[in-house]
Amino acid sequence: MIFLYIAIAIVVFFALIYVFLICPQKSKKTEEFFAEQKFFAHRGLHGGGVPENSLSAFNLACKEGYGIEFDVHITADEKLVVFHDDTLERMCGIKENVEEKTLEELRALTLAGTEEHIPSLEETLSLINGRAPIIIEIKGTKVSDTRVCKLTAKMLEGYSGKWCMESFNPFYVKWWRKNVPASVRGQLSCKMKNGKKFTQRVKDFLLTNMLLSFLARPNFIAYDVNGRKEPSFRASRILGGYPVAWTIRSEEDKKNAEGKFNAIIFENIRP
Repeated sequence: MIFLYIAIAIVVFFALIYVFLICPQKSKKTEEFFAEQKFFAHRGLHGGGVPENSLSAFNLACKEGYGIEFDVHITADEKLVVFHDDTLERMCGIKENVEEKTLEELRALTLAGTEEHIPSLEETLSLINGRAPIIIEIKGTKVSDTRVCKLTAKMLEGYSGKWCMESFNPFYVKWWRKNVPASVRGQLSCKMKNGKKFTQRVKDFLLTNMLLSFLARPNFIAYDVNGRKEPSFRASRILGGYPVAWTIRSEEDKKNAEGKFNAIIFENIRP
């Protein structure tokens, strides 16, 4: 019988550690943020000649009454631009890195063969101007470089509209927890593809299962709709993590998200 008690104690011990690692921080502010708007246009309302993360895409989302999700990168001269990829190849046709270019150099480029340029965060906020709630994904190529967080927080000090932040990088979310505690913060995650190197596989495992949430204590969990059955996503939701789905692109995705997510980031279709 003593061995049974020891076995139960060991199981309980590791279960408590697991809960400690993934437990989010439930926040009434999060529920208030998503109360009026539960549908967010992924990189703006783009398509049909309107490129993603463009001022036109953001303006369309505002006109049609949706919230907006967009991405922020730091530039070589420590400015902020709204752009998704680490490189410029897909959207601008050149094989160079976003963060190695200055704001002036980036603004000279056009998006996907249109006349739209890469917008700065400043002009994006000026255009939206509180007309829609925004989810800002903080991007970065260096895990520990939090300059992008500092600059974004500084710019948001004068913004009167509703906003929250999210990131795949738990150290970024941790920065917001420590330095802007009143903010609504989200941990992005999905079923990461296992890398070839051992260190990459460890990283993918930790991020997939949100085992670094103890650093950030996110208020909401933005999880890939295709990973909705992942045990850690389910556990986090039970523990109070407000679930947000990304990215809904089809009627099947919409069906899969029903009952499992409280807010939706979408593209290609209307929710």
